[in-house]
Amino acid sequence: MAGAEKTFQKSTLDKDLAKVAQLERASGVVSRGYAGQGVSLVFLVIVGIVAAVLTEGFSGSVFIVAAAVLGGYMALNIGANDVANNVGPAVGANAMSMPLALIIAAIFESAGALIAGGDVVGTISKGIVDPGAMASAEQFIWAMMAALVSAALWVNLATWIGAPVSTTHSVVGGVVGAGIAAAGFGAVDWSKMYQIAASWLVSPVLGGIIAALFLWFVKHQIIYREDKIAAARKWVPVLIAVMAGSFATYLAIKGLRQVVRIEMSTALLIGLGTAAVFFAISYPLIRRQSERMENRNQSLRRLFTVPLIFSAALLSFAHGANDVANAVGPLAAIVHAVEAGEVAARVHIPFWVMVIGAFGISFGLLLFGPKLIRMVGQQITKLNPMRAYCVALAAAITVILASWLGLPVSSTHIAVGAVFGVGFFREFYTRTSKRRLEMAGPNAGKPIERLPPGEISYRRLVRRAHLLTIAAAWVITVPAAAILSAAVYYALSLVL
Repeated sequence: MAGAEKTFQKSTLDKDLAKVAQLERASGVVSRGYAGQGVSLVFLVIVGIVAAVLTEGFSGSVFIVAAAVLGGYMALNIGANDVANNVGPAVGANAMSMPLALIIAAIFESAGALIAGGDVVGTISKGIVDPGAMASAEQFIWAMMAALVSAALWVNLATWIGAPVSTTHSVVGGVVGAGIAAAGFGAVDWSKMYQIAASWLVSPVLGGIIAALFLWFVKHQIIYREDKIAAARKWVPVLIAVMAGSFATYLAIKGLRQVVRIEMSTALLIGLGTAAVFFAISYPLIRRQSERMENRNQSLRRLFTVPLIFSAALLSFAHGANDVANAVGPLAAIVHAVEAGEVAARVHIPFWVMVIGAFGISFGLLLFGPKLIRMVGQQITKLNPMRAYCVALAAAITVILASWLGLPVSSTHIAVGAVFGVGFFREFYTRTSKRRLEMAGPNAGKPIERLPPGEISYRRLVRRAHLLTIAAAWVITVPAAAILSAAVYYALSLVL
């Protein structure tokens, strides 16, 4: 009977079926890679249809439809690239999963864009180009379209190579290039450009230094204390209060500035009051949560997890409120120029335009965001909840300081710079800290002079390849977008 059973075995058929199954799995993987592009295309088609319906009857509605599609494309790229800075550290620290991060970021980005995105924005990207230098409204429309195309293409390329870049700087470069091509070098306010160039250095350095200082405080006051839990009960409520106060101030001066104008002094008072309230709330909660916790770092990480999730949500809200203008600002300017037949530096943004920006950012995040989220949160340096919390604090506080000093900083550069600052500080601390050398490894408790030479050797905790790639992308963002924008403008002027 056994021999009879063997005669019915078809080894060749089994191998062929295995190959077919493997081919089906490979096809599934490939098709998933194109699913995002398909959904994006459907979104842009819907945007074009909605714009056509809402502008039916206008003589220049074709321009509005084209601009709406380009604005939607730019919003998709903002979601794919820029939002990673808000939730990447929390994902890298395992404080929340990738699906949860995408859902939270999409909800709060959209809420920030629609609630606090504002009715009036400077559409010529912080006033760097004089709209009066344009010869006609038609010339202005071509310039804004060229700026949208170039900025979106550049951010798309940066996302593809895995480099988080500033979408604001991309739009600035696009507007500058199109402005020069349309009206000459005199149309550009070069003093503004010098400030933006200075922010390339100021933003990441300031964010990195502040993040490193917070991490130094956490290590000295909590992590390397004999009784970690007692130290955490004392200082974690303080850090939560600092976080709450910082974000309250941040949202007051940035995220809500289009809803109500708040002065810096008032924003600081709001932040101080919020900090006091959150300290009073968090102090008993931390004591209760820390009861019966083991005296180890893993216990400390659990205390930072929930505050880190809240910080990611608040950063996403503020980002949506501010950076949606990068997608819909030029679009709103085009809509106004077509409808009014004139060029204006500041215009009213229709609600349907804001919806395009909000949904575009959310779709871009959900479809393409994970790549940059992993880059920021996992591939630059290793993060845990304490380190990621320092990054979030540094992002909020740096923006507040920059606003107070009048410095034009990039939230992307700040957040990524803070991640690098945490990594480089860990390298420095690993090599030089006497407290760590005394408490770490098998020689814990030995005096520093008794440790064998090289017992704790110098380790590289930051990937230099990513540092070089990101720095290079930052430096060339404005000139690359400007050159591309000028080329697109010349092409449009020749064709049309």
